[in-house]
Amino acid sequence: MAGTDDLFYERALRRIGRAIVAIAVGGTAAALAWGGWNWSAGFGLGAGASWLNYRWLAGIAGGLGGEGRTRTRLAVLAGLRYLLLGLGAYVIVRFSKVSVTAALAGLFVPVAAVMLEMLYQLVYARD
Repeated sequence: MAGTDDLFYERALRRIGRAIVAIAVGGTAAALAWGGWNWSAGFGLGAGASWLNYRWLAGIAGGLGGEGRTRTRLAVLAGLRYLLLGLGAYVIVRFSKVSVTAALAGLFVPVAAVMLEMLYQLVYARD
């Protein structure tokens, strides 16, 4: 039974990752058509940061339950994750010409991907 649950979650995470990439590419293209290069770059930067954050969170969640050294490493990586994302946001807001609004919209790409996964599960769920 546990193997079946692991396979279920692995497939869901894989679909969410693919949906993030697809939404990011489509959203970046739409932002280019709608607001020009600075909107496109902003959305792409936000979507890229959110994808990176998703990958880090998935890695941290997958590594939980390991040995003491691994837990310490995961805690350090979690802290560095916030530091790097905050630094990236600061650079975008302070020094960049890209649209901050589009960058913030790009940060919500994983939310849209999870919503798509929920719809997928509602349509294709088999109990």
